[in-house]
Amino acid sequence: MRRRKFITLLGGAAVSPLAARAQQSATPVIGFLSSSSWDSDDARRLPLFRQGLYVEGQNVAIEYHGAENQLDRLPALAADLVRRRVSLIATGGSPVAALAAKSATTTIPIVFVNASDPVRIGLVASLGRPGGNVTGVTELSSELGVKRLGLLRELVPSATSIAILRNPRRPDADIQAGQLQQAAQSLGLQFHILNASSERDFDAAFQTVVQLRVSALVVAPDAFFSDRRDQIVALAKRHSVPAIYEFREFVVAGGLISYGVSLSDVRRQAGILAGRILKGEKPADLPVMQPTKFDLVINLKTAKALGLTVPPGVLAIADEVIE
Repeated sequence: MRRRKFITLLGGAAVSPLAARAQQSATPVIGFLSSSSWDSDDARRLPLFRQGLYVEGQNVAIEYHGAENQLDRLPALAADLVRRRVSLIATGGSPVAALAAKSATTTIPIVFVNASDPVRIGLVASLGRPGGNVTGVTELSSELGVKRLGLLRELVPSATSIAILRNPRRPDADIQAGQLQQAAQSLGLQFHILNASSERDFDAAFQTVVQLRVSALVVAPDAFFSDRRDQIVALAKRHSVPAIYEFREFVVAGGLISYGVSLSDVRRQAGILAGRILKGEKPADLPVMQPTKFDLVINLKTAKALGLTVPPGVLAIADEVIE
């Protein structure tokens, strides 16, 4: 699998790696560091990043470095981008990518997009004044976990137990679980933690769901999960487990319900930040951008298959209903 790709923003046209290298001396290069691979959702969203990134009268090249979910590769990939003296590093996928970039350089500007709280995991000093060479866009997805639990409880009012499927390799994995555990206990629900950091872990996790007779499942935000959504949704269907997800893409794939930000919006926001930095602004002076809109998406066909009736109140606030 090729881990490095070049794109040049020249009217949206792609160029070969050789052509991109030839233009490198005159063209700013953004190194895009991701925990995912070139054929992942993260890479496919680069055009959205490009929509936000516009530097008038100037071409911008993007070099994509993907770790293919091998998180221990990220420090070396980040170091490679630093050696190449890229103009800016953008990061996506796991927040581990942003932390690797920050560890690799204190001078090259960094723009991140991730679902973790950037202050809590040590990326920035504060949302309003990030400080240093790092700013970006937070999806606030981890902080929405309690809201997701509440929505899932409305769909499954008879639930007696709840589980979270999380990636233990995320820096905020314990925070994700802790917030949900408190909310579950306040509702009188038993709470279970299921871990998955590789494809082979998913079958075992769902077998545990069955063995524990878990009533409903919260799939925690994670780029690895997003890339494997078809597998996760299929397992939830096979074992008849009502589950709520981070993004609408899970629901389009047959999942029950999702609540989260628009990926299109956050990618464009990241591109806007990158463009402002390339025009001369400093990351330390650019507040971390936060989403203002969250989408609730419901798949009625999946609800029917699970024997669930979606309450009228939930349907009324849904942004999209798939029938």
